Amino acid sequence: NSAMDASSSTSSGNHVAALVAQFIGASYTAQGLNSIRHRRNKLKALLSNRTLPPEPFSIDEIQSLLADVAAMDSNNFSRRIGVGEREGRILCPLVHSRHFGLAHGIGRSGDVAAVQPKAAGSSLLSQITNKLVLDAIKVAGATRVDATTVLPMATGMGMTMTLMAVARRRREQTDTGVQPKHCVWLRVDQKTCLKAITAADLVPVVVELRQEGDQLQGHVDDVAAAVDAVPGGAD
Repeated sequence: NSAMDASSSTSSGNHVAALVAQFIGASYTAQGLNSIRHRRNKLKALLSNRTLPPEPFSIDEIQSLLADVAAMDSNNFSRRIGVGEREGRILCPLVHSRHFGLAHGIGRSGDVAAVQPKAAGSSLLSQITNKLVLDAIKVAGATRVDATTVLPMATGMGMTMTLMAVARRRREQTDTGVQPKHCVWLRVDQKTCLKAITAADLVPVVVELRQEGDQLQGHVDDVAAAVDAVPGGAD
């Protein structure tokens, strides 16, 4: 069936090319189709390799990809309209343009990684994003990471959930099962950091910066000393 579908697609493409050639000639048609074919090959490589592409996508290529992906979501179907409790709808054309027509959420039944039947395009975009971020993390040196899930989240909430996850992992790795209580924090005058630490039910251990000329700098030695000085030992 796959071979037949590929053959049918090729035949259809050739037929379209022949029709276009009737307007602008075979030579110019071939030039234009080569450009389109190059874009499709880049997308095919992205879907196949699931890694950061060696050749970056242009703005036009990204917009074209997003338009195609959005067309896969049910709210953008041209020949039928879904009816249900969770149908995506965009009233304002400005909002539609800003978000490329992507109105559905991702995930299903409490599983954010599951494919949403009404949002095939959004689900695909989410999965591609996860793969590219995973590759970026590995390129950065964290080669043992084997899966990622990218979620839209405010900075403070993201830090809070990360601290909670680290604390839980730390508790599971210790024989005593004692909940970690302290978070060593290299001081920056930004309230979100403190709010994230306290929201995770941790006590901040503040490490002051050193003044170097007209700059304030953090030092690894100061952080290490703060970790060693945590009451009851480093947790």
